[in-house]
Amino acid sequence: MTAAAPVVVACAAFKGALTAAQACRAVAAGVRLAATGVETRAVPVADGGEGTMDALVAAARGRRRPGLVHDPLGRLVDAAIGELPNHQVVVELAQASGFERLEDAERDPERTSTYGTGEQLRQALDLGATRIILGLGGSATNDGGMGAARALGARFLDAGGNELDGTGADLGRVAAIDLSGLDARLERCTLEVACDVTNPPVGDDGAAAVFGPQKGADGAMVARLDAGMSGFLDVVERATGRRLHALEGGGAAGGAAAGFVGLLGATLTPGAPLVMDAAGLSAALDGAGLCITGEGALDAQSLDGKAVSHVAAYARAAGVPCVAVTGRLDLLPGMVRRLGLAAAFPINRTLSSLPDALAATEENLAAMGAAIAGLHTA
Repeated sequence: MTAAAPVVVACAAFKGALTAAQACRAVAAGVRLAATGVETRAVPVADGGEGTMDALVAAARGRRRPGLVHDPLGRLVDAAIGELPNHQVVVELAQASGFERLEDAERDPERTSTYGTGEQLRQALDLGATRIILGLGGSATNDGGMGAARALGARFLDAGGNELDGTGADLGRVAAIDLSGLDARLERCTLEVACDVTNPPVGDDGAAAVFGPQKGADGAMVARLDAGMSGFLDVVERATGRRLHALEGGGAAGGAAAGFVGLLGATLTPGAPLVMDAAGLSAALDGAGLCITGEGALDAQSLDGKAVSHVAAYARAAGVPCVAVTGRLDLLPGMVRRLGLAAAFPINRTLSSLPDALAATEENLAAMGAAIAGLHTA
């Protein structure tokens, strides 16, 4: 790297400590401290799940729009959507329908609903959105997107013609779907669902089987949810002509991804590239001499397409060396190279408790940014 070559800082959130934008600022400050005069280009990133809204709002100089919506159990909560330039809005499913909204004892995917996410989609339409980016991840639900569709005007009826609430327990009770009241503004808006898993909605690799246990489902509940989802998708097929049972990625967010495609006309898009393209990562890498990426942990899950691996791929395509900083490094050197990284550095400088380590994240990121910049400008 020449002394004048810009340094791109493209970090994801350090969960529990810093947002992606805050992490980027900390690393960039360290780089500038050690390499006076070197341009830094901060590009907050995410993989399409939690952190997507904050990353895109920061990258596009948008604004957070708070609103009152319902959580997975129907309680009113404050949640935000992100307003971006050019009539674009980003909605993060976890804001309203995430498992962090619940106490551990409340986790029960037969009782929860994505209704609040549908309310946020309606808020996006109220802002005049012509493009909505919906980030999935961290959901507390397994309702096939029924709750969200209800908030947008769809009706789900049982065999007796009674309207259902749209919880996970209602999946197997749906006998008919009425889409006549669906918000007409959806026809003038593209809904892009950022999806970072490939699981189908049903089956051994489906929404309930793979993700149900972490949402509070035992074996019997997983079986009920999977059977209910299959029956629900049968009814969706009769109502829309779309067969979604094997849809790749349709199992994301408790099958909501499939429901959004079938009921709302959404398209599924790999999450990380969608976010990184919207954030302008490729343009930032043009002419750069180094890319520093990072997130809270680098481990085996990082090999499955988390944010850092995608940043490394963008950097490699641009011919820019890429290194990573992380709060916890649990990868052997060969695995680091498999991610496309030249190196990875843990930022914690002393043995400390988790709360102390989280509190020191900003300081440690700045120190590591300075160390990396010093090494590459030597």
